[in-house]
Amino acid sequence: MVELQRDVKINATNLDKPVSRRFILACLLDNLFKEKASEDHGYFLAVTRLKSIGKGNVMDESGNTVFTVVFTCRTFKPFPGEELQGVVRYISQHGVLLKCGPIRNAFLSAWKMSKYQYIPGKKPAFLNNELSKIEKGVVVCFLVLAVRWINASRDFEMLASVDADSLGPVSLPGSDELEL
Repeated sequence: MVELQRDVKINATNLDKPVSRRFILACLLDNLFKEKASEDHGYFLAVTRLKSIGKGNVMDESGNTVFTVVFTCRTFKPFPGEELQGVVRYISQHGVLLKCGPIRNAFLSAWKMSKYQYIPGKKPAFLNNELSKIEKGVVVCFLVLAVRWINASRDFEMLASVDADSLGPVSLPGSDELEL
């Protein structure tokens, strides 16, 4: 959770009657959705508490008004050394692209899954000696090696590894491996 402050601009055309807290909050949420993420705090997932809305300040002769809003927000920012889970979206001989929450590009290089061999075909996969399989749609537990902020798309990219104990494909309830 992080406490943030944002200025919410209300167009003068919307000021013909008193502005409600609900309307200011709706504008704040719309702005956060467009902003998506910040390098410092990560992805904005949910506003959890509205702490204060400042008195509106008229910006110029147009009548547009700015309200300073202080709120707490749930965020998600990955860090090197963290263990996360992601779903396999794409496989090539060079490695695997995983989706992890709002992050669409976590790259798991073939070099960082040294116990796995690439199996080409219509449904490419990586397979190890214990028949553990990494294929499209599988949930993989991985270690974050590096994180990069891409300012143009307001996204993070990650470099991942499964070269450690207890990392790799995760058994899902309902799979054939589950025994009662």
